[in-house]
Amino acid sequence: MRSSLRHPLLGSGRRCREICGGPPKPDTYLIEPRTNRNLALELLRVTEAGALAAAPLQGRGNKLAADQRAVEAIRNAMAAVDMKGTVVIGEGEKDEAPMLYFGEQIGNGLEPEVDVAVDPIEGTSLTASGLPGAISVVALAERGSMFTTHVHYMQKLVVGRRARGVIDLEMPVAWNLRRIAKAEGLPVQELTVVVLERDRNQQVVAQIRDVGARIKLITAGDVAGALEAALETRSGIHCMMGSGGATEGVLAACAIKTIGGDMQAKLFFRDENERQVAIKEGHEPNKVLHLDDLCSGKDIFFAATGITSGELLKGVRYEDVYAYTQSMVLRSASGTMRIVDAYHPIDKLRAKGLLPEQVAIP
Repeated sequence: MRSSLRHPLLGSGRRCREICGGPPKPDTYLIEPRTNRNLALELLRVTEAGALAAAPLQGRGNKLAADQRAVEAIRNAMAAVDMKGTVVIGEGEKDEAPMLYFGEQIGNGLEPEVDVAVDPIEGTSLTASGLPGAISVVALAERGSMFTTHVHYMQKLVVGRRARGVIDLEMPVAWNLRRIAKAEGLPVQELTVVVLERDRNQQVVAQIRDVGARIKLITAGDVAGALEAALETRSGIHCMMGSGGATEGVLAACAIKTIGGDMQAKLFFRDENERQVAIKEGHEPNKVLHLDDLCSGKDIFFAATGITSGELLKGVRYEDVYAYTQSMVLRSASGTMRIVDAYHPIDKLRAKGLLPEQVAIP
């Protein structure tokens, strides 16, 4: 949608707000220090490209077209990144997806060698319907460090820094909420829990209501919901509970590990066939997965850019000559979270194919 924006007088511009967890220790870099800052900025450009490509199709009812545009934009942007990347979370198997498929090699082939997790549009239905909360997401970590599975769902329990270390996924909902409330210094009735609105989560919703905590139901946006819980002081959300996508769980874990929150998960099986899939992959079906199980990397990079405005990030907005984006960039080695407001000249976006001439600006 168009709006009146303050912007730089010349060219594209970025304004950055930074929250830093302190300087990294000298031995925390496993990916070369000289590449760290460049990778963070390049990932920001990747998710910006995905969001800018998808945004013109928001509210137009065609989630497949929006996703295709975001996939192509992210794939093209990643081709220029200095990395030897392997997609471990993407658009599916090679025979299901022409781009960003499992095992695809991306980047320009230079070091470092990394796992890549990507969701060009987290919330395709949100984008197609013009609803809030759609984002474009990518994460990197050292090669072989990310959890992979073909099981579709996992149970999740996510909290912020204050409640780190007090949760236990195998304990009842009420037990966890009381522990979280104590860590937050709040009565349990003042907690707000985000839950994905699905039939399979009805029991969790009922148990939360029995305790008296507030619930924020979301129809999509699993990664964004987890991030809201981990960033409790910024979002007002104290916890995420219930089952959601397994791949989204790994993406969320990459972000949560960088900002000092906590997360536990367990694979959720709809039938015995899915349980056997996990066993064949070498996973223990009933194991509680902690952050280091979901992403064991020490150097983790995470970037997300808003497509439609939500609680976490503002969406893409347009004026006569600029497109505005808001992004989040996280680095585990430094503990830094950057919120980046950027202004992109529309003529240059059209030249790059991110805003085709025949597509009207919302």
